[in-house]
Amino acid sequence: MSPRILGAVAARVLVQIRRDHRTLAMLLVLPCALITLLWWMFEDTPVFDAVGPALLAMFPFIVMFLVTSVTTLRERSGGTLERLLAMPMGKLDFLLGYGVAFGVVAAAQSVLAVGISVGLLGLDVEGPVWLLTVVAVVDAVLGTALGLFVSAFAQTEFQAVQFMPLIVIPQILLCGLFIPRDQLPDLLGAISDLLPLSYAVDAMQTLTTTSETGEVWGDLAVVAAFAAGALALGAATLRRRTP
Repeated sequence: MSPRILGAVAARVLVQIRRDHRTLAMLLVLPCALITLLWWMFEDTPVFDAVGPALLAMFPFIVMFLVTSVTTLRERSGGTLERLLAMPMGKLDFLLGYGVAFGVVAAAQSVLAVGISVGLLGLDVEGPVWLLTVVAVVDAVLGTALGLFVSAFAQTEFQAVQFMPLIVIPQILLCGLFIPRDQLPDLLGAISDLLPLSYAVDAMQTLTTTSETGEVWGDLAVVAAFAAGALALGAATLRRRTP
């Protein structure tokens, strides 16, 4: 792995994102708009404070997963990936470059989403807001890593989107948004313990209910480990081109 090549890949991706106004709007504006919509729906009720932490973990994760998987597949199907890998660049340089670039976008996305939720929409937070933002960033990076991973198994952009019911929706259903995880049936609770989004939601909910941050760091480490594992698997399975 070369830091110079990794940086060049990241800079190239950031330039592409900056020029693609629709993708940039989806990455930065859409999560904020969706959170604001839900706040508006449940104004003057305790519902937003109850589901807001889970949404701050969920929306960046979903958006980054979709955009990253489709963008990476487009690079391969268009032949760009094959040309890049013909240069003195490894697969890990490519994936980490993408991870760094989308990580920068994820940081901006999370700062905006947390700032709007806490500063403008009045989401109650007991823990430090900066740590809430860190959890949101790491969760968005997890979505990026999983998007990079699943793009290796799709042949079209439509197929990349089809991975969402397999990878994303089960995590949404079992993360504690609809029912507390300790109230799930035993088998579903065991499955929930294996899903990274569960730990991101747990960290968010802990920060909104208590100022104690010890458990948050443990949950954050689990999410980061899943993200690193997904990037490693992505590097091992990445193909130069779509058959």
